[in-house]
Amino acid sequence: MSGQPWSGYDYDTLTDDLADVLEQTGAADATIVGFSMGGGEVARYMSRHEGKGVVAAGLIASVVPYMLQTEDNPHGVPEEKLAAIAEGIGKDRYGFFQTFMKQFLGVGFISSPVSSETVDWAWSQTNLAGLKPILACAQSFGHTDFRPDLPAFRVPTLIIHGTSDQTVPIDATARRAAEGIASAQLVEYEGAPHGLTITDSDRFTNDLLTFLGR
Repeated sequence: MSGQPWSGYDYDTLTDDLADVLEQTGAADATIVGFSMGGGEVARYMSRHEGKGVVAAGLIASVVPYMLQTEDNPHGVPEEKLAAIAEGIGKDRYGFFQTFMKQFLGVGFISSPVSSETVDWAWSQTNLAGLKPILACAQSFGHTDFRPDLPAFRVPTLIIHGTSDQTVPIDATARRAAEGIASAQLVEYEGAPHGLTITDSDRFTNDLLTFLGR
């Protein structure tokens, strides 16, 4: 399990940590794949560290290039909604994530792509993190603009995103990323929620292995 220091949840620091891992492992032909918030780490690594040692990249249900709704990013998430998320976490994180995980996994009143046990497991994972890291990460992924990082992607890049993702809207993220990355391959999962690595695990595994073995 990763440590939980008080600071260091900005993307420059997170990316420098990734660079240290790649250097220590001696990776020279790595494919780095980021899910959700992790997509921003991939993007910032490609620009801040010039993609050193990376031959391919993946952005899965990723926040890249920009989550926040602004005049030039109209499909993003309004600031009020991001603030409400932080408020909900701070007030009652356990209750908040009970509801959030159902949205994350596309659970509805009538049908669900996963079992209730899977939802419970996903919720339990959120309890392993400290409150300060959760809030700091939410601030980072919701407000970091990765649009300037997109030209730094000079390797084949797989982008996978669900069209029914209510956590990270596809119009503000994957579709814009595909437009800004010259070597991008966008694969949209019709009707899939944010947690598509779980709900569509077989398809996702096959698509990723196909990309890696291209």
